[in-house]
Amino acid sequence: MQNGRPPIQRLLVVANRLPVSANRRGEDSWALEVSVGGLVSALLGINEFETRWIGWAGVNVPDEIGQKSLTLALAEKRCIPVFLDEEIVHQYYNGYCNNILWPLFHYLGLPQEDRLATTRSFQSQFDAYRRANQMFADVVNEHYEDGDVFPIGIDSDRFIRALELPQVRNDIQQLKERFAGRKVMLGVDRLDMIKGIPQKILAFEKFLEENPNWRDKVVLIQIAVPTRTDVPEYQKLTCQVHEIVGRINGRFGTLTAVPIHHLDRSLDFHALCALYAVTDVALVTSLRDGMNLVSYEYVACQASKKGVLILSEFAGAAQSLGAGAILVNPWNITEVAASIGYALNMPADEREKRHHHNFMHVTTHTSQEWAETFVSELNDTVVEAQLRTKQIPPPIQSIKGFNATLTETVDANGRRIDQFTEMQLKLHPDLKDPLKKLCDDPRTTIVVLSGSDRSLLDENFGEFNMWLAAEHGMFLRSTQGEWMTTMPENLHMDWVDSVKHVFEYFTERTPRSHFELRETSLVWNYKYADVEFGRLQSKDMLQHLWTGPISNASVEVVQGGRSVEVRAVGVTKGAAIDRILGEIVHHKDVNSPIDYVLCIGHFLPKDEDIYTFFEPELPAPSPSISRVNSPSPVNGLVPHPSANKGGSNISCSSLKHPFSAPDKKPCSNGNGNGTGWWSALREKITVHEGSSVLDLKSENYFSFTVGRKRSSARYLLNSSADVASLLDELAESLQS
Repeated sequence: MQNGRPPIQRLLVVANRLPVSANRRGEDSWALEVSVGGLVSALLGINEFETRWIGWAGVNVPDEIGQKSLTLALAEKRCIPVFLDEEIVHQYYNGYCNNILWPLFHYLGLPQEDRLATTRSFQSQFDAYRRANQMFADVVNEHYEDGDVFPIGIDSDRFIRALELPQVRNDIQQLKERFAGRKVMLGVDRLDMIKGIPQKILAFEKFLEENPNWRDKVVLIQIAVPTRTDVPEYQKLTCQVHEIVGRINGRFGTLTAVPIHHLDRSLDFHALCALYAVTDVALVTSLRDGMNLVSYEYVACQASKKGVLILSEFAGAAQSLGAGAILVNPWNITEVAASIGYALNMPADEREKRHHHNFMHVTTHTSQEWAETFVSELNDTVVEAQLRTKQIPPPIQSIKGFNATLTETVDANGRRIDQFTEMQLKLHPDLKDPLKKLCDDPRTTIVVLSGSDRSLLDENFGEFNMWLAAEHGMFLRSTQGEWMTTMPENLHMDWVDSVKHVFEYFTERTPRSHFELRETSLVWNYKYADVEFGRLQSKDMLQHLWTGPISNASVEVVQGGRSVEVRAVGVTKGAAIDRILGEIVHHKDVNSPIDYVLCIGHFLPKDEDIYTFFEPELPAPSPSISRVNSPSPVNGLVPHPSANKGGSNISCSSLKHPFSAPDKKPCSNGNGNGTGWWSALREKITVHEGSSVLDLKSENYFSFTVGRKRSSARYLLNSSADVASLLDELAESLQS
């Protein structure tokens, strides 16, 4: 705080062009002129923030003296330049941005000659695009300060005030005299394919054809600001517009007047305000437009005349001004022509009501109000993100004495592979050796706890000396023995058939989806389906389930990233682990308590109760325990002194099975060796003999989540590579 006042927050606006035109007057002298444009109009009204605008100045400045002098001159306008040479601008902006990104983002597709050209030019344009973005990032990083924010309405007061200026009032009077006795229609657009200028002019021609009495009573003024004049597509558009305008003027014009006044240039701010003020009907026929601020500016300048706005339904402004405007489909020439007639003949009271609605919106939702709301919400988002980050476990750099990891089912380089190959992937070969070493250690017990069925666990882990817990722990066996069940006796499964019918129905109607019928649950997986369509189908499926087969059933629906699972109530990994430990200790005849636990997983929130089950800081383990606070990050986890004193160790590591859905991340548990590094759990689980099988202390329990997310685990492993490294070091420590 300065002088008892809070510091003013800085707003950084990063755009391709600065809102300033720069002309060099000498070696170190520049003439600057503030530009008029949509984004400029939107941000000029922000008064509550110290705004800085970062962008290209629009000129090539290769010499250091010129760059320094221009930087100083722009600083007075609160602008910071990014210096791009002509080649980068041509390749990055005219090439990649305008020839590739812009058409695709506006549903136009690439120009035919570009598609037929060599792809080498595309690659060079993309390389320039990357270099330009890096140059922008470097400048932003150089000027960024802690607390800065990166961020549309207009500054309506600026337009309203301009109408009172003597220069503007004089221009208004001249325009009224020039077009006396005629209704004025106005279009202000960039000469661009998406602005729909040909469609607008053709609709006006149709109106004149069908309404001959209006031919000498109305005039269309079309301001077409030239853009990208060196591009063939735009040159063709210019010729097309000129041809249509000439044909219509030749057909309906007279010696003293023509129906269309077409200008291939921009107007200054004051002249534009005057033109807005005398216009009876504004015509916006964009074929695709993000917002279109021309409609806002027109409404702001119509306080006295209360003209009519005809607005394309494909413009973003239609969402906010649609109630007061006449919405049209610009491709429907007949509809637009009819709307022109309706607007010109609209009664005064209807014009008043329509204008009032739009004027209230434009003057209320100004650029300053937008900026204040935007920055306020942005700050709230930062605070919320920080709160969420506090619930993300800290990363762990190394573990002295042990290290464990398992790998995901993608190839080593992380490249996308085809669905069939991915579904056939088995246990990673680099994992087999360390896993075998851990399984062969007599003091270590490995448990793979998975949502997958028994056959898949047998296929992938049958060769190891470990324990397998299938279907979230409902089935259990040692690889040296037979499968047994840990299911509660009162587990009802009479809902399975009806749910199966629903899953079959949606599988047939969702390409590349499949469902798995298990003994205690059903899973519908749309991992390989189209993302958006899969999500829509999953929402529809949930409605079918809740209103049908599971409306009165004792089941839970668990939603994964791209899966829907229906399982019996209470079937979670955390709920099953106590029964699993009891069975393991009973069958292995373990006499000493388990005093070290390592648990690694990539679970859905529903199954993260396994982490809290082992937490010694909780008074009693139970399913769905709320998250506990993670301990402070450590650089290394030192072997516990009691490691070699005869205690038993259990390690639980999560394996992402290649066949399982995201909610089926297996969890492998393993006993520690003699170098204690797991937290202790004070809670006792009574087995057949009634003995205590867990005696954990906090410093001897380690829980890891794989991937950055909110989790009840204590620590974070960023990727499967980290997990693999951890397991390998863990196995190596057994030999020391």
